[in-house]
Amino acid sequence: MGIDFVDIAQAIIDGLLFGSTYALIGLGFTLIFGAMHKLNLAYAASAIAGAYVGLAMITLTGLPSVLAFFLGPIASGVIGFAVYVTCFRYIPTTNMLAPLMASIGALFFIDEIVIHATAGSPLSFPAVMEDIYLEFGDFGFRGDLIFVLAISLIAMAVLMYILFRTRLGLATRAVSQQPIAAELCGIAGHRTNAITFVVTGALGGLAGCMAAAAVGVISPLLTVPITVKGLIVTVIGGLGSIPGAIIAGFAVGGFENLFLLLFGVNQRDIYVFLLLFVFLVFRPGGVFDTAIERD
Repeated sequence: MGIDFVDIAQAIIDGLLFGSTYALIGLGFTLIFGAMHKLNLAYAASAIAGAYVGLAMITLTGLPSVLAFFLGPIASGVIGFAVYVTCFRYIPTTNMLAPLMASIGALFFIDEIVIHATAGSPLSFPAVMEDIYLEFGDFGFRGDLIFVLAISLIAMAVLMYILFRTRLGLATRAVSQQPIAAELCGIAGHRTNAITFVVTGALGGLAGCMAAAAVGVISPLLTVPITVKGLIVTVIGGLGSIPGAIIAGFAVGGFENLFLLLFGVNQRDIYVFLLLFVFLVFRPGGVFDTAIERD
């Protein structure tokens, strides 16, 4: 059976809707890198672990399934704070490699806890609006993906408000740009960074819950792919660029689903990595960077 324009457009639409979760993950990586100029590779593991906690809470207490999307981010925020304290807070700032290696250790540690707690088995994750399917001509929109997009856009708007309209956002940007000057102005750098980890952890927990809801299951196997996709989004968007991370997240989601349609699941990730390679060669500074010139 051939692939026509409708199939291609539908695949891109579904990918863009799901790509909002990649945008949230990329935002988390970007905010932490922007605040501390360090990568937290345990970020996606914290997000998935938080989603597991949210699922466990509603399963054990019988609470409505929608509360998983509130409990998961809270748990991820707590885990994010623990990662900051153990992997970043007390490591000298002059040692640039140690926090990265520590966060890798935290990634495997959190992942192993989840694997032992669940016996490594995938678990069903509740979906929202799964019975809704909207049709507009030849195109259709899944209700659960519309929910994912809507919640992601709300989370992005709240995050942008915090960053540019609150004292916390001002402190975060000050510590990112001039940490010593920020300290001299009375801004507590460590406290600001800790709050940044909590906020980004909650953001990641929300993304983890929505990714699991869109797929229908949650599994420890999601940790590494989401980590890799988050890093790809961060690099394509430009390290430290918030608008770049948002655009790159949607773009990676759209291209990934298109590659899935054209080449199948076995070759999908190859072309996603090829997309990353193209950006690293021709636009290493991200989507908003100027193209480089070669002689």
